[in-house]
Amino acid sequence: MMDIWSWICELPDSTESDSPQIFELVNGGGDDSTRGIHVKAQRTAGSTSEALLTLSICLNGFHPHIDGNTIWVSDTCPLKSDKPFLPLLLQLVQEIITRSPMAQTSTCPRSQFQKLKPDAVSWILDTHSPESFSNLFNIVFLMRLFWLCVCDAPSEVGFFYFESLLGPYLEAMKLDQTTVLSTFFIAVGVDAELCFMRTFGYMLTKWLLLTPTYSGHQLRLSYATEANGFWVLKAYAPLLAMELSNNSSRNTNRDSVLNYALAHQQLETVIQLEYSVTFHEGYLRVTARVDNLRFHVSKLGFSKKDEVDYANERHFVSRARIWVGPEVGATYVSGLSLGRSTNNGEREVEQQRVVKGSCEKLKAPKIKTRARMGTRARIKNWRWDQDAEGNCVIFDAVLHDNSNGHEVAMWKRMSDGDEVRNQYNGPRRPFTKTRGLVFAGDEYGEGVEWRLSKEMEGNVLKWRIGGEVWVSYLPNQVKSTFSETRCVEWCDEVDLPLIPGK
Repeated sequence: MMDIWSWICELPDSTESDSPQIFELVNGGGDDSTRGIHVKAQRTAGSTSEALLTLSICLNGFHPHIDGNTIWVSDTCPLKSDKPFLPLLLQLVQEIITRSPMAQTSTCPRSQFQKLKPDAVSWILDTHSPESFSNLFNIVFLMRLFWLCVCDAPSEVGFFYFESLLGPYLEAMKLDQTTVLSTFFIAVGVDAELCFMRTFGYMLTKWLLLTPTYSGHQLRLSYATEANGFWVLKAYAPLLAMELSNNSSRNTNRDSVLNYALAHQQLETVIQLEYSVTFHEGYLRVTARVDNLRFHVSKLGFSKKDEVDYANERHFVSRARIWVGPEVGATYVSGLSLGRSTNNGEREVEQQRVVKGSCEKLKAPKIKTRARMGTRARIKNWRWDQDAEGNCVIFDAVLHDNSNGHEVAMWKRMSDGDEVRNQYNGPRRPFTKTRGLVFAGDEYGEGVEWRLSKEMEGNVLKWRIGGEVWVSYLPNQVKSTFSETRCVEWCDEVDLPLIPGK
């Protein structure tokens, strides 16, 4: 697998002369052996004491380009510095996030990210060995190459990038083992993280569209942290990397265009639980409750006018299943207490009767009456439950259609009528205008409690936290028989410090 970072780290000792060093990112092989993408490192003008180095990306063998055609040049890197390639990393990250497919309504303009804080990125270099950092750098480099090869070069170069470079690298890479990514996101901040991950999601979407038979289960990124009494799991999944669990489609040309528009979406999830530890004479008590569950379906596009026919067609969250608890096989938990399953269904019926009468002046009195009865019902769209699996607590939220009570994630719509059109408008919609969703702690009611052995005091335990989320699509303003539900699952570990005073 490509390891350009290791090659770059050796450059200060191998560039004493003016002759350039070449790193072959990928070569076509076989009949395409003349085609390739190379990185060239070369000394630039400057004194011997300065020892400046510049990297460039070159294309070979692509018509009508001549060999050695340069498509990108880095800023100069001061080889005598203690972090000679910090400017290179900053440049790559800045160029990635400033081209991110952020939503048009974003409150974070890309122009604000043209200057990342060098100290934050420098801290990552200080805290990770070259071996562990190489995975992050390789991902960053691949993303910068994506814009160069796919968006700024002829289509021949883009297909070569997907087939010969990105595809093999993604198949070998394990995102869930890339712990340095979580450190990187914490260092650069959540705004830069969103830009970075929407670029990453856009790149994966383009590749998955070209390889529809590929199982994208390993292309879902999540990481978990513990701080200030919170357990937080952040997770991302492009739509095409989610498993199809329910669909109804007739594969018409019209639906193919719709599918392409719907593919450019990404589920972004934040699971935030509040926890506390209290120490008693014979045991420890760990309590937890839902503080915030946030789900957002982002559009991975650049211009509203590009998708004007499908601007209001988007997936929405139809079920969320969150769990937290001790590691599998833990024997130090003596009991688990759940809160109530909160607000399970609610229906209010009001009846109104109006009687109107009149007495006409006739020889025989006659009374005319008319009665009217009105009924108003309020049905909650979401049902919230608490459950347990062993010593792990499960928070479950399920969306039901408020007209027929059916669970939306399991609904198969076969007709081509107008019965569900414009379902995202009006006050009764069960999510935000962008098909997102926010659950606060008061909707899940009481917290949960574990009792642990006193012997565990002073330890920092590893607890598991995870989630399973379903997103569904029903035609909104287009006439189509297409509908589907997709599902994604994440699982990670967080710390539980059992240290008095911490």
